[in-house]
Amino acid sequence: MKPVFVSIVIASFATGVMARTRPSTVNLPCRASRQLVLTRGGVVLGTGGYTYDRFVRDGTFCTIGEYIQQAFVPSLDTPHCFVGCRCKQGPRDLSDD
Repeated sequence: MKPVFVSIVIASFATGVMARTRPSTVNLPCRASRQLVLTRGGVVLGTGGYTYDRFVRDGTFCTIGEYIQQAFVPSLDTPHCFVGCRCKQGPRDLSDD
């Protein structure tokens, strides 16, 4: 491949990746956000402004040494929507429940 062509391909790929937006829980009904997590198993969702997090259906989507913790986010129709879980690092602290 010629260097110019490679540069164009890389630039096109980078632009496409940057153009994708993650779904935002504040723009979706609670049920729709929850369905995304259930369907995909693990998904990154925006949670308002520039904040985002990864939400999972169950512990099989976490790495070894992580545990799951219930996750609630703001949504279009409720301020406290249960969407699934987050993977947390380290040993589970039972006082966190």
